[in-house]
Amino acid sequence: MIPWKLIASTRVPGGGELRLMQRGSEFSIKLDGNELMNSRLSGSEQALATLACDIVAARKQPRILIGGLGMGFTLRAALSVLPQDAHIDVAELVPAVVAWARGPMAEICGDSLSDRRMHIHETDVGAMIGKGASTYDAILLDVDNGPDGLSRPANDALYNVTGLSAAHRALRAGGVLAVWSSAPDQAFTRRLRQAGFGVDEQRVRAHGNSGARHVIWLATRA
Repeated sequence: MIPWKLIASTRVPGGGELRLMQRGSEFSIKLDGNELMNSRLSGSEQALATLACDIVAARKQPRILIGGLGMGFTLRAALSVLPQDAHIDVAELVPAVVAWARGPMAEICGDSLSDRRMHIHETDVGAMIGKGASTYDAILLDVDNGPDGLSRPANDALYNVTGLSAAHRALRAGGVLAVWSSAPDQAFTRRLRQAGFGVDEQRVRAHGNSGARHVIWLATRA
């Protein structure tokens, strides 16, 4: 068995230590003792993008906001289904994650970071949502392991009614907020409805037709 080795580490603003690990061709990003993502398990992150972007891909010049670059799986999937006139903003709070995507994980990210439709903002996705007013056709959130601030406590503000109401305002009519989670959360479903969304809860596999079932909320602004 090939052992894991530490490639790089960094501090999350207001959170813990983020570590990039490698074992052969496999990568893992961990926050303290929790694995946030693994390069072998990308199915549900890709589904986050395809399920949401399929809803808005037919629009003229659709604008998408992705919260969290991670290993780039959500970004790559969005690019694969969106038209050439799309505009994708990626909010990544941790600059080191962007550097890892351009460096050790460049093969995983492919040419997605040079796609002219994509723009990276090294900032908090919550700040971008808060500035939006009928700005986005879709907002994709994959910054935690579910609707709570695992990566940093401040992220809790994304998932409470106030934060969800801000996302509702930032979306255009018929736009969709898509949120990834490792497990169901009925309280979060209720908060989405309280914020004015129509809610569709999808269960998807972590890897193709196998692996754990993850949850994606597709919350639509009527």
